Amino acid sequence: MSSAIHRRIQELRKFMEEKGLHAFIIPSTDPHLSEYPASHWESRQWISGFTGSAGTIVVTREKAGLWTDSRYFLQAANELDSSEIYLLKGGLPLTPTIDEWLGKELGKGEYVGIDGSVYAAKEAFSLTHKLNMKGLHLISDYDPFGTIWHDRPEIPSNPIFALPEKYTGESARSKIKRINEAIGKAGAQSLLVASLDTIAWIFNIRGNDVKCNPVAVSYAYISKDETVLFINPKKLTAETTDYLKSEGVILAEYDKIYDYVTRLKNSVCLDANKVTFKLYNTIPGENKIIDMPSPADLMKSIKNETEIQGFNSAMERDGVALVRFLMWLEKAVPEGNVTEASIPGKLIEYRSRQDNFVGESFDTISGYGPNGAIVHYHVSEESSLPIKPEGFLLVDSGAQYFDGTTDITRTISVGPLTEQMKKDYTMVLKGHIGLAIAIFPQGTRGSQLDILARKGLWDNGLNYLHGTGHGIGHFLNVHEGPQSIRMNENPTTLQIGMVTSNEPGIYRVGKYGIRIENLILTQHETTTEFGEFYSFKTLTLCPIDKTPIIKDMLTEKEILWFNLYHKYVYERLSPLLTDKEKAWLKDKTNEI
Repeated sequence: MSSAIHRRIQELRKFMEEKGLHAFIIPSTDPHLSEYPASHWESRQWISGFTGSAGTIVVTREKAGLWTDSRYFLQAANELDSSEIYLLKGGLPLTPTIDEWLGKELGKGEYVGIDGSVYAAKEAFSLTHKLNMKGLHLISDYDPFGTIWHDRPEIPSNPIFALPEKYTGESARSKIKRINEAIGKAGAQSLLVASLDTIAWIFNIRGNDVKCNPVAVSYAYISKDETVLFINPKKLTAETTDYLKSEGVILAEYDKIYDYVTRLKNSVCLDANKVTFKLYNTIPGENKIIDMPSPADLMKSIKNETEIQGFNSAMERDGVALVRFLMWLEKAVPEGNVTEASIPGKLIEYRSRQDNFVGESFDTISGYGPNGAIVHYHVSEESSLPIKPEGFLLVDSGAQYFDGTTDITRTISVGPLTEQMKKDYTMVLKGHIGLAIAIFPQGTRGSQLDILARKGLWDNGLNYLHGTGHGIGHFLNVHEGPQSIRMNENPTTLQIGMVTSNEPGIYRVGKYGIRIENLILTQHETTTEFGEFYSFKTLTLCPIDKTPIIKDMLTEKEILWFNLYHKYVYERLSPLLTDKEKAWLKDKTNEI
């Protein structure tokens, strides 16, 4: 693969020379700034061989570097091995930013290229300023991959379908009305939307253009005068066309978005973090642009009663599948019949037998021993380890159902453990419980709660560098905003109806990784003279391994939560299980 990567980089350098560019920046995104793009836009992966979901490649005429975050440090080091691409660990104090690095590598007056059609407007504005301060110029006119990627996949044209209101709980027409009211209050007359999951939510449509994400490549424009969905006509059946028109939606071809935007004559609401540089610059200069977080994103994150009930139902079915998987695993490991690579297929086997199952919500992470320390480990036939009856196995998986999306991590003891393993596991569990039992006032941000999951680790000089929680879509992307629970500041407050993950962890390089993840629903807790207070309801239904727990490290309150959670899991799942499965689950959920 390294020889192919070298040829591709050389092709890019030849393109750069022809265009008078001295560097080119390649992000992970597409024209919709998706975390997981369709294969047509996986340019960063194609040019580098790095398969992580986050990262940016910069190629100069002499050097090449990859910037990525802590989730991918180990994976990137492995995948870039033997290539000419340097790994630069983003977020660490000694790692230069991209503009700092370019300032040292390039001479004043030289040119840096980006493809403005896949680069976030806000990032491009910031980058322009930073490069100008260093005497460098940004050019955003070129897509080299249209030239050098000879077998580039086509933009997907898979058909979409309408998700019935029995799952969504609200019509598209109603959502559009609420959006128009919200942008009106913000002083705008229209909303421009490029985010695929937001478009899918607004119009109650789903697709399969992106692996594991039930979205369709499209743009949307919403105003009181007209609502337009820009989408390839090949994706529309007669049924979906009739449905969308019945909701008051005008249909236009996908690639007509730029022509349409050039003719706008009103104030436009958009989020410059979620609209590309090219699309932003297409808006006529006389139009007022109101740059703010999209009100549709916030609406999407607050689940209605139908969606919440869907999550609850999906969790039951997912829990049944996981019980059966764990029973199989417990028997198969001592027999020597399990590898990391065999686990994803087994999970699909059990989940696919459940009603409303559509597919995985992301590629399963099944990391045994040292591979468990790779936060977003991607198992392959080459890297796959046999699961021995000793140590830890970390399994992070999820499913898409018509009525909900799941995401769960369990760290499973498959044999004897060291005392350090048990201590680490118990500290992660304490952090998980600390967040699960939180009570907090209305208006609290996720960054204010993040310490609850880390305190026990910090007290022992330990930490994990990923976020503690991300939003979850409803039969949509497994990662969604705008809320999060992490150390980084995020102005979005946690609101009733939001579904977020709770997933602290610890990773010892070359040894093992531990993560415990459930999904939690923000709910009302109490009203006092000091205002409204919220709490979390844990939605995920699956036993947490008791074997590694050092009970003396837990407080009475933590033990109570653990036992009550397991009691709840048994009560919800046991009616759906066989007698043999009930007996197994009863043993796994007995009090500690």
